[in-house]
Amino acid sequence: MRSVTYSMSVSLDGYIVGPDGDFNWGAPAPDVFRFWIDDIRQVGVHLMGRRLYETMLYWETAEQEATPDEAELEWIGLWNPLPKVVFSTTLSSVQGAARLASGSLAEEIERLRAEPGEGEIAIGGATLAAQAAELGLIDEYRTMVCPVLVGGGIPFFPRDERRVDLELVETRTFSSGVVLLRHRVTR
Repeated sequence: MRSVTYSMSVSLDGYIVGPDGDFNWGAPAPDVFRFWIDDIRQVGVHLMGRRLYETMLYWETAEQEATPDEAELEWIGLWNPLPKVVFSTTLSSVQGAARLASGSLAEEIERLRAEPGEGEIAIGGATLAAQAAELGLIDEYRTMVCPVLVGGGIPFFPRDERRVDLELVETRTFSSGVVLLRHRVTR
């Protein structure tokens, strides 16, 4: 069965976006970007909310609007064709390899797990991930902890006061001081 993973950069105090909406502190250093490139190779489909979808739209036209370096071109080659499912109540259409979700989050994940296919089901965006966590659908958390305190904003983890037992499966420290923590949910 395909596993569901939630991966994002997070401040040391637990936020993916600061109180002012800024997340530039999470811009990856080259070795962290290399991790994300290697990580996306394991993904078969990416689920995301509207805000993350709109942020990641940059990559759809990055080749025409900028001069991407070799790593960015590699990312574009992997990200753009990757199937994406966008959960939004305000968007009426999406671009590229994306489609709007036709069912609930649980229905989409159940359908994707039942379909033949390889690769993880990745979830991006704290709001969508919080819904998946509440439903017990996340199998693994990958936190890329950045050495910064932002003091508030959108938290990586939902604040639902529900206990989830985890097993540490990997740690890695990058040259920029960013630390990867991979935890698998124990059931």
